[in-house]
Amino acid sequence: MNKAIDSLVDDSILLLSQLVAMPSFSREEHTTATLLVTFLEEQGVKGVKRIGNNVLVYNKFFDINKPTILLNSHHDTVKPNPGYTNDPFLAIRKEGKLYGLGSNDAGGCLVSLIAAFLFFYEQEDLKYNLCLIASAEEEISGRNGIEEAYKHVVCCDFAIVGEPTLLDLAIAEKGLMVLDCVAHGESGHAAREEGVNAIYRALKDISWFNSFRFPKESSFLGPVKMSVTMIEAGIQHNVVPAECKFVVDVRTTDVYQNEEVLAIIRKHVESEVTPRSTRLNPSTIALDHPIVRSGLKLGKKLYGSPTMSDQALLPIPSIKVGPGDSARSHTADEYIYEEEISNGIAFYINLLEGVIL
Repeated sequence: MNKAIDSLVDDSILLLSQLVAMPSFSREEHTTATLLVTFLEEQGVKGVKRIGNNVLVYNKFFDINKPTILLNSHHDTVKPNPGYTNDPFLAIRKEGKLYGLGSNDAGGCLVSLIAAFLFFYEQEDLKYNLCLIASAEEEISGRNGIEEAYKHVVCCDFAIVGEPTLLDLAIAEKGLMVLDCVAHGESGHAAREEGVNAIYRALKDISWFNSFRFPKESSFLGPVKMSVTMIEAGIQHNVVPAECKFVVDVRTTDVYQNEEVLAIIRKHVESEVTPRSTRLNPSTIALDHPIVRSGLKLGKKLYGSPTMSDQALLPIPSIKVGPGDSARSHTADEYIYEEEISNGIAFYINLLEGVIL
């Protein structure tokens, strides 16, 4: 196979145009999953599997005795931004751009990774196997996305996660915990010295969330960030509330696991603290890892990412990198430059060549 770059670019832009035209909101990606299976099979790829709306496949000369690199990006999208002036499901090619929902996040990355996979698909004597997963439910961190798909492949050694990064390497990524907190008091009449006001107890803990600084800070991600984002209390003006509920958004870093951060929080606050999930952990990869060294040789910058991706659900080291710009994600009239796709394909191929040849 080893298709020429120009042919890969043309096929990728056509595939991206087809993906844009198919609504693929999280948990509703069945049509794009079918498209991806059909596309890969038409390219001569054998053994394409579908797990729910996830699509996965290995390179032709897969060898169980070799280590494996995971190539991953997602084909689900958020709902269209209400500010759209174009049809979000119409792939418009204009002035070197391809417009449409999911074109930048993360369609451009996905088709570029697929192109790189096709480039190496039939090559023999690679040092690594390649495993491609086009995942579902990334935008909602759903349990039937990459977390489920990864259970159905061999254990990979590291991953390249395709997200728009201007082709720089995110070598660390923040994790997330959403905490439901409840401060308890005692109800009473507001006109008399009765009750224990749960709001005042909550304020003490909220002040702690605002001012506390965790002892360890990440070199690339900085401190753990905690933000109280919602609060609810009271039933009427003359009743001292017995309960005050509030929500805390916690962005964890690679120097702590989520469970560690949760334990520290519970040690310091009086409110009842219940995490909605602890599964979205921060991630990092060693600076001397072969894939990081390969990226540095290509002149790419390293940084820590505050936004989440499927990295949070992968139990292996990973980098996040891809064509497009994160600033365009989830915006009205989303687009990607066609040149970015061309550059992305060449970059992924060169990045992999630095490791697998």
